[in-house]
Amino acid sequence: QVQLVESGGGLVQAGGSLRLSCAASGRTLSSYALGWFRQAPRKEREFVAAIARVGTATYYEDSVKGRFTISRDNAKNTLYLQMNSLKPEDTAVYYCAAGLESGYAYTVPGANRRVVYWGQGTQVTVSS
Repeated sequence: QVQLVESGGGLVQAGGSLRLSCAASGRTLSSYALGWFRQAPRKEREFVAAIARVGTATYYEDSVKGRFTISRDNAKNTLYLQMNSLKPEDTAVYYCAAGLESGYAYTVPGANRRVVYWGQGTQVTVSS
């Protein structure tokens, strides 16, 4: 089992940046491929980014490509999401996720229903 705790959310103006962190306890994050999802009001939780358990393969939802960067620091047992050039449509609660078999698995439709471990979420609000 692994417990995930996100931090780093907040209120930022359009064009600004935030870095989200996801700290793990229990099993080490190096055991998992990891992902970030987000959920806006009245919308389904959607994939944002994922990173492979081993190696450097990363995956992004089309609307965040070139703006967001997912990374992991296994020594610190922490997952990150660097978000640049933020837009009002990025406003959502952001969740880190673990437990799927590969980074690519997070990109498959319906992956949010198969994720084993979720953090509690952190609110990101982008003002126009």
